[in-house]
Amino acid sequence: MRTNVTLIGMPASGKSTLGQKLAKTLGFTFVDVDRIIEAEEKRLLREIIADEGDDGFLEIENRINAGLRMDGCVIAPGGSVIYGKEAMEHLKKISIVVYLKLSFEEMDRRIGNPVERGVVLKDGMTLKKLYDERTP
Repeated sequence: MRTNVTLIGMPASGKSTLGQKLAKTLGFTFVDVDRIIEAEEKRLLREIIADEGDDGFLEIENRINAGLRMDGCVIAPGGSVIYGKEAMEHLKKISIVVYLKLSFEEMDRRIGNPVERGVVLKDGMTLKKLYDERTP
């Protein structure tokens, strides 16, 4: 039986870039969950965050990730998927979950503008605080 591989990590850690290459190598399909969210919500991530707020976006992200039904895929969810208990439990059931480690300095360099990138930063949170909170 085929299974899935889920790549988690900070924004700009390479989930999509490496995920596409890994999927090709394994003969799997690459799935970018952010694109699924945008398609289902008919809005860009930054628009969803602006309209629904951080908590609203996290609820949408959790629901969509927890509802994924697929096999033979490399799945790249958004970096904030770790806040969704149901989503993480589901992804652990349907896939091998791999954490992509990235230094803060490299992440900061790659991200540029966090708002344009669709990074969920709660009120008063800096990118460094986000990194420290999410990094194992």
